[in-house]
Amino acid sequence: MDLIEIAQNTLDIEAKELLNSKNKINSNFIDAIELIYNTKGKLIITGVGKSGLVGAKMAATFASTGTSSFFLHPTEALHGDLGMIGKDDTLLAISNSGESEELTKILPHIKRFDVPLIAMSGKKESTLVSYANAWIDISVSQEACPLNTAPTSSTTLTMALGDALAVALMVKRGFKKEDFASFHPGGSLGRKLFIKISDLMRKESLPIIDENTTLKEAIVTMSEGKLGNVLIVNNKNEFVAILSDGDLRRALMKDDFDINDKAIKYATQNPKTYSDTNLLASEALELIEKARIQLLVITDNNNHIVGVLHIHDLINAGIKK
Repeated sequence: MDLIEIAQNTLDIEAKELLNSKNKINSNFIDAIELIYNTKGKLIITGVGKSGLVGAKMAATFASTGTSSFFLHPTEALHGDLGMIGKDDTLLAISNSGESEELTKILPHIKRFDVPLIAMSGKKESTLVSYANAWIDISVSQEACPLNTAPTSSTTLTMALGDALAVALMVKRGFKKEDFASFHPGGSLGRKLFIKISDLMRKESLPIIDENTTLKEAIVTMSEGKLGNVLIVNNKNEFVAILSDGDLRRALMKDDFDINDKAIKYATQNPKTYSDTNLLASEALELIEKARIQLLVITDNNNHIVGVLHIHDLINAGIKK
């Protein structure tokens, strides 16, 4: 028994079912999207067993991508929680057979409330689909389970179709990064999409010197600034050059090195700057890495220094590309 071959075969079967389902997406799928898009209340997802677990994941995906949604177990609905479903809501019910007893028992009540129903089922001729306003086919020709019984291919397909619904709705709503950030303020995803340059840049006690400062004095300022750089401005207070510890090491190798020279002689002229403090920190990290620098200097429209963003500050804040 080759376990690697079994694992690969499992993926092959599930991949085949996903691709087969691609050709079954039709007007029913569009009807489902329109029902959810026009829902004034919430999208409520329900299902039993494995379908319930998939439904809970789908509800979380919808909720995080702009569709107000939550999962409701049908048994809990029968025992009082049915009141959580309002007349402005839409119900998405998942059942491969379309005959799950706990689910079919609440369908007459849903019909009585005139709540739109989307059915995700593998059986068109089923009780669930008979009550539905839109049907999404989750049938598969083969489960990945060697006994062809355990929900494997079918649950994978259901989850993928749920993702397809969520993504289509994101596009239809014009859901942007900024919208996504407001739903994910915490964690690495939130940090990537929410934190801006203005939140992380240093503005106080910056190591700034004028263009007439000697290298000897610049080294003292560099040490005190603890940024590994000094920023050089002209007599109009405009940012004109940056001296890094790397520039300093290269200067030491020159035959004509003189510590009493002006620091600007060894500095990098016309260095990389940025002025939009609303730029996402994750995008600033891309700029820093692309330019192969450690420090991004933030200037105003007059090229006056307003702050600096160090790559270490981004890393310490958990910012990733």
